[in-house]
Amino acid sequence: MSESPRDPERILRRLEWTVIRRLDGALHGNYRTLFRGFGLDLADLREYQYHDDVRHIDWNVTARLQTPYVRVFNEDREIAAWFLLDLSPSMDFGSREMRKRSVSTEFVAVLARLLTRHGNRVGALFYGDSVDTVIPARAGRRHVLHLLHRMLSRPERPESAATNLRDFLQAAYRLIPRRSLVFIVSDFISAPGWSEPLAHLAQRHEILAVRLYDPLEMDLPDLGLLVVQDAETGEQVFVDTHDRAFRKRFAAAAERREKALRAAFGGAGVDALELSTDDDLADAILRFADLRKRRSQLAGGGTLPRPLDRSLS
Repeated sequence: MSESPRDPERILRRLEWTVIRRLDGALHGNYRTLFRGFGLDLADLREYQYHDDVRHIDWNVTARLQTPYVRVFNEDREIAAWFLLDLSPSMDFGSREMRKRSVSTEFVAVLARLLTRHGNRVGALFYGDSVDTVIPARAGRRHVLHLLHRMLSRPERPESAATNLRDFLQAAYRLIPRRSLVFIVSDFISAPGWSEPLAHLAQRHEILAVRLYDPLEMDLPDLGLLVVQDAETGEQVFVDTHDRAFRKRFAAAAERREKALRAAFGGAGVDALELSTDDDLADAILRFADLRKRRSQLAGGGTLPRPLDRSLS
């Protein structure tokens, strides 16, 4: 029997067999690789020792005592994780079998199940034109199914106002008061002005940006005359993709958008997982886990090998 595209139980069961089992084998249960720097309570201060993580140096104490001191933490066993889900119309785009919204659903299912399996709680905020749904953070597989059901049963909207991630991030700052692990799952196609609220949110929470895209948004092939419609406003224009100059301008605009995204994430100190509609989900998560591990080693005085995978860019 084929899987219903809106059956949460069958979708989750498939992902448990095909993705989560692969992650179990590759990560050996070390999911903190994905969540470094989160769930820590200050326990003590002591003098810096060789191989200590330089990020834990307490500069105020170091300046006062003229000797490097580091903060020592106790790991909080339970994580409260929140998924900030951009479900605006642009997320319904996909040039092949998978749409960005489908990739978002599968990513949330996998990460939520990994977290709740270890006794952690997960919640979600849904954004359409505004934050219209808040799912409180709870634990357990049944709660993951509830979250999936709410995502899958949400009706598609043919058009809406342009996405404004600034409002979304500001609302999240108000609605998630306790330090949490926050996944921002979006294509980041938005009105400008969201980088500052992102940096503000990152001061309180451990933020992971999950940027979704379709290959056609990066490189437009020669498809002749096309009617292109803005997924959010419904505006339509004719474009001639046979025109090489047009395709070149399209690629240049995409590159400028990529540079702006990298600058926004870097400025906020936020790591970004790039997920394409044609990516293998398990492979993408493993690449990201490896990147975070190597960055942590670099922060502790190690070296970062070259070449790096595309997630660094």
